Amino acid sequence: MTRTPHPPRKRILITGASSGLGAELARRYAAGGRDLALCARRADLLDALRAELLAANPAITVTVHPLDVTDDAAVGTTFEAAAAAHGGLDRVIANAGIGKGAAIGTGRSQVNLDTARTNVLGTLSQAEAALSIFRRQTYGHLVLVSSISADRGLPGKAAAYSASKAAVSALGEALATELRGSAIAVTTLVPGYIATELSAAAGASRALTASLDQGVSAMVTAIEREPARAALPGFRWRVIDTVLRHAPHRLTDRMV
Repeated sequence: MTRTPHPPRKRILITGASSGLGAELARRYAAGGRDLALCARRADLLDALRAELLAANPAITVTVHPLDVTDDAAVGTTFEAAAAAHGGLDRVIANAGIGKGAAIGTGRSQVNLDTARTNVLGTLSQAEAALSIFRRQTYGHLVLVSSISADRGLPGKAAAYSASKAAVSALGEALATELRGSAIAVTTLVPGYIATELSAAAGASRALTASLDQGVSAMVTAIEREPARAALPGFRWRVIDTVLRHAPHRLTDRMV
């Protein structure tokens, strides 16, 4: 369900903003005149991105906040500092995530645990911090970045990743249901393959992979509509999303 139109969300916090989808989202929103709070572990890349954005868009405000989302206390402190710096936050895009993985039980548990901590606990920490601010303000928009991998448990090295993103999708659904009808919106994005370092490392099909430009354009369009859930980019991934969620396993097992 798409919510009633509202004034543009001016003050936007983005995690995982140092590269990939997060950095490109920052560029799009900066070009649109939005003020940004950028969070990521790599402070040097954040500083470089801030300089780039301000050079191209001198009228906006951009703050940078080094952050590891697996540090729960730091997430809360950082989000509050960003809200104070900007006089509040209108939107938080919880984009930080990793895609490492190994087949379960093959002696490489640490990579799977790192993925779970970042994607599940890190996202939950971000939701806690964002909604604490939004409940106090009585408005706001929380965006969770899940994955098409959440639709079905994927085998082998993708198992932990797909499970972690399924948790993100379930969290987004729960929050959207709880807050429906209020002035706080929750959107879960379910991207298919978009050309990033993460998708390349995962061995994503080139035939199904959208360019970074196409993928981020679809993300921005969906975010601005503020639906509870959006599979993207394009009609093809909406169809794949529907098939993976509803078709029998004897059919979908051939797709994963």
